[in-house]
Amino acid sequence: MTAETVGRPDEGGVPSDGPFEPEARRVERVLRDQIVDGARAPGSRLVERDLAGELGVSRVPVREALRVLVAEGLVTPRPRTWAVVRTFTDDDVEHLLEVRSALEQLAARRAAERHDPVALAALDAALARQAGAASRGDATAARRAAADFHEVLLAAAGNPMLSEISAVTASRVRWLLGQHEDLVEMVDEHCALLDAVRARDADEAAERAVAHLRTSREAAARNRAAP
Repeated sequence: MTAETVGRPDEGGVPSDGPFEPEARRVERVLRDQIVDGARAPGSRLVERDLAGELGVSRVPVREALRVLVAEGLVTPRPRTWAVVRTFTDDDVEHLLEVRSALEQLAARRAAERHDPVALAALDAALARQAGAASRGDATAARRAAADFHEVLLAAAGNPMLSEISAVTASRVRWLLGQHEDLVEMVDEHCALLDAVRARDADEAAERAVAHLRTSREAAARNRAAP
C-alpha cells in the first residue's frame, strides 16, 4: 500500500470531501484491516519509521495507532519503536471463544426475545452483504460482513453493557472470523441463527450461536496447523 492509498475510498480510506478523520485513526483502521484480512502475517514486524513512510504520515500517528492495536489485542509491543502482529496461540483462541460463547449466547437469546424490527432489518442487511460477497468469491468482503453480522447481533440484544463489554474483544473476533475459508458454510450458519431469532426461539438461537463457535474453533485450528 502506498502513501496515497491511506485516504482513497477504494482502499478503505475516507474521500477528500467526507468527514474529517485524524491521521492516527486512519492509520489504525488501515493496519487493523490488514491484520484482520491477513495482509500482515502473524509475527510480521511493525516498525514506526517504515510504516510512516509506507502510509505517508509522520511517526506520531503511527505510534498512536500501534498503541490502540496493542490494547485491542492484535499487536504485541516490542522495545523502542517497533512491534509485531500478534501470533494467536491455541490458548488465546480458546480463551477468546470462552468469552465469546457467553456473550453471543446471551445476545442471541435477547435478540430473539426482543424481536426488534429495526434490529432484524440490520441483521438481514449484514447477511445479504455477506451472502453476496460469498457468491462472488470475495472472501475479504464476506468475512467483514460476517463480522458486521455478529456486531449487529450483539446490538440487537438491546443491552448497552453487553455491547460495551463486547467492544473489548471486537477486533480479535474479527480476526477469528477471518480464519474461515468456507464462505458458504459461514453464510448458512448465520442464516440458521437469524431464522431462530426471527422465529423468537431463544433456545434455538443460543444453540446456533454455540454451533457457529465450534466452526470458528475448527477453522482457526486448521489455519494454525497449516505450514
